[in-house]
Amino acid sequence: MKRTRNLLVGMLALGAVQTASAQSLDKMQWFNEPEKWDIKNNTLTMTVTPQSDYWRISHYGFTVDDAPFYYTTYGGEFEAKVKLTGGYKARFDQMGLMIRVDHENYIKTGVEFVDGKFNVSTVVTHHTSDWSVTTLDKVPPFIWIKVVRRLDAVEIFYSFDDVTYIMTRNANLQDNHPVQVGLMAASPDGKGFEAKFENFKVKHLADQRRLEWLKKHAE
Repeated sequence: MKRTRNLLVGMLALGAVQTASAQSLDKMQWFNEPEKWDIKNNTLTMTVTPQSDYWRISHYGFTVDDAPFYYTTYGGEFEAKVKLTGGYKARFDQMGLMIRVDHENYIKTGVEFVDGKFNVSTVVTHHTSDWSVTTLDKVPPFIWIKVVRRLDAVEIFYSFDDVTYIMTRNANLQDNHPVQVGLMAASPDGKGFEAKFENFKVKHLADQRRLEWLKKHAE
């Protein structure tokens, strides 16, 4: 019993250490690298590739998988967040976070410019894509997006100040499988725009099932 309690304490301590960690942009890699991009002071700026996007089949009848995505690979449970600033111009200009298993299974979420309005937008793809939007009452100079992967689901939040977060969606994602997580931008109808990603952080979360097991068996 003592050993199990020590394991529980160790797991909680490890979670506290991991909470403080941040993802280095220099150690990530490109999928569909744009022509122009730069990293400075842990900030990624890019000129988004014109007429690029991620979508599969449903409603529109086409599949595209060609927008810039700068990512790293994580297993287990984690939280990721980033500050987004974009010079959106054309309908459907978008930027945010993406979590990707493969070309048929991914979630992208962030800001999308639609009919002159800013929306918190999420596309969930499991063979075919769906799309949900939350229209913002104001046009913020920037916005924070956060995703939390727990077990077989991803919770999606946005914030104007990195303090108060509002949940917009809970979506299914394959459990117990490594995923690519990172920064995505697309300009499906446009000629591209300038996108800036600041303070990107990914932190591991202690495995929920393991913590529950340890807690149960420490009694």
